[in-house]
Amino acid sequence: MAVRETHRDIDRAAAEWAARQDRGPLSPDEQAALDSWMRGDPRRRGALLRARAVSLISESARALGPDFDPQPFAEPRRARLSRRGVLTWSGAAVAAASLAALGVATSAAGAVISTERGEIRLVPLKDGSTVLLNTESRIRVRYDEGRRQVTLLKGEAYFSVARDERRPFVVEVEGRRLRTTQAGFRVRKLENDPVDLLVSQGLVNVSAAPLFGAGKVLTLSANTRLALADPAHRSPEQPRPIAPEAVTRELAWRDGKLAFEGETLGQAASAFARYSDTRIEIRDSDLAGEPVTGLFAASDPVGFSRAVAQVFDARLQRDGDRVVLSRATQPPAAAQ
Repeated sequence: MAVRETHRDIDRAAAEWAARQDRGPLSPDEQAALDSWMRGDPRRRGALLRARAVSLISESARALGPDFDPQPFAEPRRARLSRRGVLTWSGAAVAAASLAALGVATSAAGAVISTERGEIRLVPLKDGSTVLLNTESRIRVRYDEGRRQVTLLKGEAYFSVARDERRPFVVEVEGRRLRTTQAGFRVRKLENDPVDLLVSQGLVNVSAAPLFGAGKVLTLSANTRLALADPAHRSPEQPRPIAPEAVTRELAWRDGKLAFEGETLGQAASAFARYSDTRIEIRDSDLAGEPVTGLFAASDPVGFSRAVAQVFDARLQRDGDRVVLSRATQPPAAAQ
């Protein structure tokens, strides 16, 4: 009876294949062996994509100097994300000065704070709470002796709320109020999508949509997700549990990463478009439907595309601010 490979066995073999690819083009025999290996188990393709991503990150990190230690990148592993980790791609010194100013600039009238495309910003609040803003996001902050209130105007934000029993922390979004005394939760408001709430720590109370009865409250606990109802639809809101590893993937953006676990290449391309002016264009519907697994730098769509091209035997071309991917056996259409 054949023994099923473990994930560790597959990851180890994928790392070896990625290392061979890094040393130079594979020989015909090696390429045939790699193709045969990838056909043997559906998990192997995703493992190789992860290994290629780790290899690209390692190569970039070596540019930091001779003190770089490549050992942490030797084998693929699940990312350990810090709760308040932050990357800001507009310059560390500028960001530090901005954060200091934001910490004291909030007033009763409210301060509007925003991020540009590709920027992630940590906003410290007066009570010790923080708001981590994702790319192209905007909030309004109102603090006084009787209230702690933040309105999410657009985009995505992660709230780490310090306990204050006298002043519950309230997030307003699309006329709804999310209320807590201490919690960690993400709220996302993107165009053409329902508002999405994900609680990773503590409890968050959500005022019910007027459609389902004013005064009613939904309570979400850790590892729970809720899509807020669109007033135009009458489907009831259903909080649903989400696995801790899925929470980790959803919040990978806090460390400047994008995590995929079976999403299509087309969906991954759309995710990268939120963070960069460089667009990934896929000129083959079958290729766009290929599943993607791995952890990638959100600001590096080109590096992601290189990894995809190698794993899926695709052709990659640069065309201005576009990265064009197509099947290697089918030359891409001429640029317009």
